[in-house]
Amino acid sequence: MVLSFNPCVEVAGTTTFAREAVAALADREAFGTGGYYEGAAQLQREPENPADPQAVAVLVGGERVGYLPSFIAQKIALPEGVSHPARYQLHVQREQKLLAKAYVWLGEGEPEWAYAPEDPPALTAHDRTNKAHTDAAAMVQEALAEGGERAAQFKRGMVDGVHYLELVEPIKQLKREGRNEEALVLCYKAIQAAEGDAGRREPAPWYTEQAAIVHRKLGQKSEEIAVLKRWMDRCPKARRDGSRIGERLAKLEKGSES
Repeated sequence: MVLSFNPCVEVAGTTTFAREAVAALADREAFGTGGYYEGAAQLQREPENPADPQAVAVLVGGERVGYLPSFIAQKIALPEGVSHPARYQLHVQREQKLLAKAYVWLGEGEPEWAYAPEDPPALTAHDRTNKAHTDAAAMVQEALAEGGERAAQFKRGMVDGVHYLELVEPIKQLKREGRNEEALVLCYKAIQAAEGDAGRREPAPWYTEQAAIVHRKLGQKSEEIAVLKRWMDRCPKARRDGSRIGERLAKLEKGSES
């Protein structure tokens, strides 16, 4: 099978429509609260699939444990009625519900998995949050160490030694905890850094949107208007129309006039 993409592919539907089959596989392997499985799988087209006639099912022990992502299924040369062998990897954690991620190796030779039993993918919401934050911090440090124009670009997006990309998860966490005033502090630090990084483009809007949401929760209408106007003032005129920030600002200003 000739591939034009990374041969390590995440399986779709592991915890949705294939949940029962995946849970049964975990039971057969006596996972308990968590575990790891690697074994043989078969890929098979499902021309009668009502959602996607090009769908490719992933079968383990004859049970459908998920599907290849549709964009991958459309690319691979797999005729109808023919099964193709693949290697399958499953990571499971059981809390109140089944948490799992699975992958298939579509390349030749031994699989080069992205994750291992001792280094599993992030399954819980807490783990995913930590991973997202760690990945952002690692990307920033890598860019700074690289030097040159890329490092200079990342430095333009920093304030108080932190890049605005590193503030996404802390802002989300503070909002979840109801620590809105602290979230606002980080939002404004990120806004300042995003403005420094924007050049002739509009600043990254997410941080302005989050600041506006927090001001709204706190009943601070004038502050919400001010932070939206701040972004609009720094946004090129050609990019203002149709922006969510512009739409929200128009509604607020119209409400102030009535």
